[in-house]
Amino acid sequence: MSDHEHGNGCDCGEHGEHDEIITLIDENGEEKDFTVIDILEMDGSEYAILLPVDEESDEAIILKFAEDEEGNEILVDIEDDEEWEKVADAWEEMMAQEES
Repeated sequence: MSDHEHGNGCDCGEHGEHDEIITLIDENGEEKDFTVIDILEMDGSEYAILLPVDEESDEAIILKFAEDEEGNEILVDIEDDEEWEKVADAWEEMMAQEES
């Protein structure tokens, strides 16, 4: 996944309503729709938990909120495996607590 710019009617930068549909452009330039199912804040950073709309997979994708050169909020891949694991574990723990 690459970047997602907020604006043009996209509310996901507002971090308010979840279950919004956003469109991301992958490394091949193809557009894919995702449902924002949660937003986590950890260690001063925010992360979006996304599920693909069109695919049968129920595997969530985790992207990090960042800013581009112009100061626009975007979603980017988490490059650090340890950071990704930490966020994934925190989200799984949250889901387990909600189910109990």
